[in-house]
Amino acid sequence: MRILMYRWKAYNYRDIEETFLLMGHTVDNLTQKLGNYDIDPEFEAVLRKQMEQVSYDFVFTVNYFAVISNICQELGVKYVSWTCDNPLISMYHESVFHSCNYIFTFDKTNYLEFKEMGVEHIWYLPLAVDTNRMDAAIDGKTDSFSIDKKAYEGDVAFVGSLYERNSYDKLKDTLPPYLQGYFDAVMEAQMNISGANIIEPMLTTDILEQLEQYFKLEKSEGSFSDIGLIFQTTVLGFKIAEIERRRALLELSKQFQVNVYSNSDVSDLVRVRYMGSVDYWSEMPKVFRESKINLNLTIPNIKSGIPLRIWDVLGAKGFLLTNYQAEIPLYFKEGEDLVCFDGIEDLKEKTAYYLSHEKERRAIAENGYQKVKKHHTYVNRIEEILKIVKEN
Repeated sequence: MRILMYRWKAYNYRDIEETFLLMGHTVDNLTQKLGNYDIDPEFEAVLRKQMEQVSYDFVFTVNYFAVISNICQELGVKYVSWTCDNPLISMYHESVFHSCNYIFTFDKTNYLEFKEMGVEHIWYLPLAVDTNRMDAAIDGKTDSFSIDKKAYEGDVAFVGSLYERNSYDKLKDTLPPYLQGYFDAVMEAQMNISGANIIEPMLTTDILEQLEQYFKLEKSEGSFSDIGLIFQTTVLGFKIAEIERRRALLELSKQFQVNVYSNSDVSDLVRVRYMGSVDYWSEMPKVFRESKINLNLTIPNIKSGIPLRIWDVLGAKGFLLTNYQAEIPLYFKEGEDLVCFDGIEDLKEKTAYYLSHEKERRAIAENGYQKVKKHHTYVNRIEEILKIVKEN
């Protein structure tokens, strides 16, 4: 097959492209800047020209782009997308009903939502990991790893953003006291619930009508996203992630050595050890392998799915301590492949326990690694995608 892949900054593009190539397919890359996910005349012209010059079996993207679906529908070419974010605002567009689409989403709640809307060409497909790439990065084709190995060692490691540049902080002071208090209570309640998202039902019609006076929604023609979806995702979701992550890191750092790998400002977390950012492909696997405990805190926007970070840690043979997600039991055994925590106190207790039980900790990391290596590779997932595309 010949595949046109639109490349943006998603981390898993390299693994997906290399899997297509490994399976004998030809991949052309389009890197034209996309200014608007729904309508972008300059991007459309470049994409249309490329697709008219070369005959492609399908166009592939990580995440869904309405502008690409529209062109594929116009030219009669299949459009395959695989989401790694949820909810993906760009999916809330009338183009999702196009017959050219083959939409794969990693979050089952998201899949069921769109099926109920009547979207026929959508399938549930969890994310994946390339353990061979991870092993190559860790085992070191360079001699430097044995020298700088200590740079990646630690008791507890967190890799990721602290979302300190969230839009809620900019908006909050413009809100009346009642709305401020209401949203603060909603966020606090969400942080006390594991494995479920309560933000959406808490954004009642009355609350949203009041919010419209202070929060203006801009959307493109054809979009059916609404103020509730946008606010719970791009505003409250990111703010909850910031509070939850800072709170967890602060509490853990009172008792344990905590290494934070991030571009975020952690100056207020005086006890953590700030390690700077790490390269996703060459350095991050080493952090996961050499850290005794790797912490995952899933942003609440992901309602039930397993985020890419979980697959990354397990694929590096790292020990994972994560918040609970509803889909974890579908693929992993808690306490055997990974460990889930429920709240700050449980997190601290389990951190202390597994730091002092090395044999058990290493066995769990090995189990998780073997499971993803056998059942959850990119080859497994791409084979499933191609099978569905062929059959439909």
